[in-house]
Amino acid sequence: MKLGLMLGYSGANLKIPLDRVQLAERLGYDSVWTAEAYGSDAITPLAYIAAHTERIRLGTAVIQLAGRTPANAAMAMATLDQLAGGNRVICGIGVSGPQIVEGWYGQPWGRPYYRIKDYVSIMKKIWARDEPVTHEGVEISLPYVGDGAMGVGKPLKSILHMNPDIPIWLGTGMESTVRLTAEIADGWLPLGYVPESAHLYDDWIDEGLKRAGKTRDQFERQTGTQVQLTDDVQGALDRLKPGIALYVGGMGHKDKNFHKEMMIRRGYGEAAERIQELYIAKRKDEAIASVPDEFVDQGALVGPKARIKARFRDWEDCGVTGLTIGGDEEAVRFMAECARLNTEP
Repeated sequence: MKLGLMLGYSGANLKIPLDRVQLAERLGYDSVWTAEAYGSDAITPLAYIAAHTERIRLGTAVIQLAGRTPANAAMAMATLDQLAGGNRVICGIGVSGPQIVEGWYGQPWGRPYYRIKDYVSIMKKIWARDEPVTHEGVEISLPYVGDGAMGVGKPLKSILHMNPDIPIWLGTGMESTVRLTAEIADGWLPLGYVPESAHLYDDWIDEGLKRAGKTRDQFERQTGTQVQLTDDVQGALDRLKPGIALYVGGMGHKDKNFHKEMMIRRGYGEAAERIQELYIAKRKDEAIASVPDEFVDQGALVGPKARIKARFRDWEDCGVTGLTIGGDEEAVRFMAECARLNTEP
């Protein structure tokens, strides 16, 4: 199984753990991933990392679709691709949620299914440079002819000769968008995917692949987990609960929260409702305490080495092609051992 290293997004200050990234590259990791919410962006750090690495793939998990027009996203990723020497970039895209889309980016939530479809199609046309780009979409069109348009928009072709094969991976979780991901994208960044729930997505993926005439080996699937080496399993689970409570309880509108929906899909509906109720009521400590140990344990690799190795086999057998890990240097080294990479001496 391929391994990736998750860097995430910044807190109050941006710090890129370059030594850990370079270690992961030496150990045989396939990819390194950044993210963005409403602080640091996901693309700029990868340009810095590209200058200090040689082969590790550079992925966004994810850039937020509403934050850039498809043309701007295509330009940025193509620029990064050339700065990195070519064929190292993975463009991971997600729609975020309506609170961020409308509250931070000032864009309409619209119809995400069609917005994703138009966005990916335009990006691929731009990279291909077959002709000046036009697109008549349900949600996005080029040239723009909507409200406020002068009606003089001109189809254009990129000045930069871009890599037409930059892979697009989508961060999706609902039935329609997972099916669309398998159809139009090169890879999938699932939300809350664990071995116990892997079977829930198989039919959706197969249907999407069939639509596109693709086989499973033409479609990468990479999920993520946190790794903590410790003898105190309960302590490790407890340290992960605040983040889960934040996302399930407070990251999204009460009636539109993908993280809560994912928890329900995994069979923890009662806990998901309780966590959200407590979080919205500003009873955060109680919300954190309501996160089930089993739910956390399914999605993380925590405990002594033998326990993590045994659980890692479940990830290897569940159908994903890669696993992105978050953890310290010890975790990075140990996971390379678990995945039987070509580790350094």
